[in-house]
Amino acid sequence: MERIIEEIREDLDRRIAVAADRLADRTPSEDPAYAVLPGRTALRDRIHHHLRQAVDGLVRASRGLPVDLSDARATGTLWAEQGLPLASLLRAHRHGGRLLWQSLTEAVAAHDRAALPRLLPGAAALWDVLEQMADAASDAYRLAESPRAERDRELRASLLDALLDGTGAAAEAAARLGLPARGRFAVVVLGPPGLPAGGPEPGAPRVLWRNRADGETGLVELGHHPLESVRELLAPSGVRAGVSPVVEGAADLARARRLAVLALRASPASAGPLTVLLDERLPAALVAGQPELAGRLRQVVLGPVLALPPEDRRVLLTTLGTWLTCQGSTTYAAQRLYCHRNTVSNRLRRLEQLTGRSLSDPAQVVELALAHAAVVRHAQAEPEPPRSAGPPGLSRRHRDDTPA
Repeated sequence: MERIIEEIREDLDRRIAVAADRLADRTPSEDPAYAVLPGRTALRDRIHHHLRQAVDGLVRASRGLPVDLSDARATGTLWAEQGLPLASLLRAHRHGGRLLWQSLTEAVAAHDRAALPRLLPGAAALWDVLEQMADAASDAYRLAESPRAERDRELRASLLDALLDGTGAAAEAAARLGLPARGRFAVVVLGPPGLPAGGPEPGAPRVLWRNRADGETGLVELGHHPLESVRELLAPSGVRAGVSPVVEGAADLARARRLAVLALRASPASAGPLTVLLDERLPAALVAGQPELAGRLRQVVLGPVLALPPEDRRVLLTTLGTWLTCQGSTTYAAQRLYCHRNTVSNRLRRLEQLTGRSLSDPAQVVELALAHAAVVRHAQAEPEPPRSAGPPGLSRRHRDDTPA
């Protein structure tokens, strides 16, 4: 093989130069990754050098010497440091290998067509050299990529934190994350255990995830998608989540994160997997956002009810909550509670007497609704001990379950 190459060396060098020109012309249009490289001349010189290195490797292999892979390793390292895909580099290697074999056979045929059969054993040797060069470039790429990928992750995390905390230039951070400064965004905060591993659904909004102390947080670039699409995106994951309203600029994402946290806190943990849009839980979010005032509201409005024995307290609070859920309908509340509507009326009258609030006064109903939300919120944080069965429950039924 060495003798054949020496006989055609001059013609082969010329053909390799032509092949490098051809590959430099076609590669950027076929693979956008090469568009970031500094000019066609630099690309052509790199390809030409790679092809000549392959020929030199073939000569060394024919002498029983190891192939010099230092340039291949340097190329792999440089490619990783530039953040370019390894697949693009390996694709160019394959294209270059085919052109090199074509150039080699054409040069031998032009020199002495009868010598072509002598070239065939060199095919396996050439592909072995090319494979060694590709493996060396790949190994160097992966070795260099690991710390670069870690730096990229750290940079991405810091940019996301700057947006979600409002601690940096929002427009610059958004641009570096590939987000528009103006658009339609939302923030989602997940309850434990967070989002299971898995890729996004095709056509779903883009989400940038960040693990934070206040919960796994996602910055959602909604684009043309409705806010409801976030619920659809999370539904298969079986997680509890709070979702902010839509905001229209990167500078508003810190506020959106705070609202998403409130939405999650307003979501009852006992309800299991549930995605809560803030605007669906505004009273509960209001209570969750002002814990000190919520505690005061709970005591001032519902203090006499909370002072009752546990079973009496549970019955009245459950009835109030059900009545509120049923939009003030005693009939529907009775159906949900599996009792007579007069029973519901008796319980509500007793609640009015204890609290001094009237359920026919809209302003006082608002007070009761917010106080009830505060009680539910407090119960989630400090659940009551299991209620006892037996005589207390029976006496409660005898006192207020008799139709009036």
